[in-house]
Amino acid sequence: MKNNILKLLLGFIVVFTTLFSCTSDLDAEPKIELSLDELLAQDPKAVEGILSRLYGSFALSGADGPGSSDISDDAGESPFLRGIVNLQDFAADAMKNRWGDNGLDQLTTTSDWTAENKFFRYLYNRIFFTIPQCNNLLSILPNVNVEDKDAITSEVRFIRALANFYLIDVFGKGVLATEENFGQTESLPEASRQELFDYVEAELLAIEPLLSTTNTYGRATKGAAQILLAKLYLNAEVYTGTARYADAATYANKVITDSPYSLATDFVSIFSADNNTSTEIILPLIADSQVSQSYGNTTYIVNGSLNADTTPLAQFGATEGWGGHRSSKAWYGLFGDLGTSTDVRASLFWTTGHNFEMTDYKEWTDGYPSVKFRNSSFSGSTLASSFSSTDFPLFRLADAYLMYAECAIRGAAGTSMNTAVQYVNDVRTRSNASTITEAQLTLQFMIDERARELNLEGHRRTDLIRFGMFTGGSYLWPWKGGVINGTSIPDHYNLYPIPSSALQANPNLTQNPGF
Repeated sequence: MKNNILKLLLGFIVVFTTLFSCTSDLDAEPKIELSLDELLAQDPKAVEGILSRLYGSFALSGADGPGSSDISDDAGESPFLRGIVNLQDFAADAMKNRWGDNGLDQLTTTSDWTAENKFFRYLYNRIFFTIPQCNNLLSILPNVNVEDKDAITSEVRFIRALANFYLIDVFGKGVLATEENFGQTESLPEASRQELFDYVEAELLAIEPLLSTTNTYGRATKGAAQILLAKLYLNAEVYTGTARYADAATYANKVITDSPYSLATDFVSIFSADNNTSTEIILPLIADSQVSQSYGNTTYIVNGSLNADTTPLAQFGATEGWGGHRSSKAWYGLFGDLGTSTDVRASLFWTTGHNFEMTDYKEWTDGYPSVKFRNSSFSGSTLASSFSSTDFPLFRLADAYLMYAECAIRGAAGTSMNTAVQYVNDVRTRSNASTITEAQLTLQFMIDERARELNLEGHRRTDLIRFGMFTGGSYLWPWKGGVINGTSIPDHYNLYPIPSSALQANPNLTQNPGF
């Protein structure tokens, strides 16, 4: 049960909390109440709690509830998942935020990016909180006697690979921190995007056969490693200059054909408070309104997309509406007339009291809030709460279907267009959308379908970059470049600047070009 996992996590959370600043000393050994070897000597079963703590680093802010922070950044603003949503979705075409916090306007208008932006620092710091924690455990595990050591080691390596994946995707370089250099005092050398790519690829290839096909809910499986490999290969041309679409298709198809996952029968169920029963979610970031409260998990998405003035909070299981996030016509415009569309996904925008055009991105009623994520139960009764209990589907099966189809369109060896059309239609018919023919399955259709299916799930910026649509002026969206109808932005925006705090902490790091 989800609650039991979370209680296990919180039972060990204080023991494993580090007290160091991620940017001031990335490679220092964390200060903990007991050394890990001492802790595990006393209780070998503690490793499962520590492992849960590592998974929790992607959704929770700190050890002592929503007001605490593992890093020296704001507990509410800085959690990992919140950073993914901010940097992947709000900086792209579909979602805009109106709060105007220091630095948030730079994201929502995709303009005036600087190395001083705190939101860039937040995600960088979270990455380099998680990686050293993994290295700490990996340096100890060979010397302690715990059950299922190989499987646990593989899971920790997966978590570290996942954190490094976001480093590759968002910042393009950093340092390669491993258990072998863990604890050294000298600043690590800068690692290029290619070096980080090669490392993550090698790690995932090594652990994929060692991971279990099934696992405790919320923990990595063979399918999780396969879909992360597929995503790494799908974007390989961006990351390294060499296309790897055939490899992406191979691993996407492994997820589809060799794993126990299946498409959920109802799209809305995947984003509801009882989605822990979903057959489609491959890797969730767990949330619970009572046990794991956080301003950075799906609470940020649910509450941020509601406002009592125009949206009924209780209908979506919330007691608070923060009135911050609205989608733009770059997203809901892809469905045509929302009032006549049969596509279930088209119904997940709140239109009453809101304007189709986002004339002013700081005006709550301009643009339609997305109610895709909600804290209401899909199959049972709902008790509204301040925090969300809806798990975030970091990876899910429909993405593998669409990745395979994209690779087929791009001519990847070993793919079949007939199979690609079937996979896309499987995704579409689940949402009562019309089926398509092979002639309709083009790259333009695919980038639009990925928006219809996956928006607000942390993929959009990466997708637009892969399709050559993020920078430049060939594709414009509302408020791109800080202009109401959009304008061209420079190519160096395909990467975020390395935060100035990281550059100050490690003189071996260099800034990305253009910043």
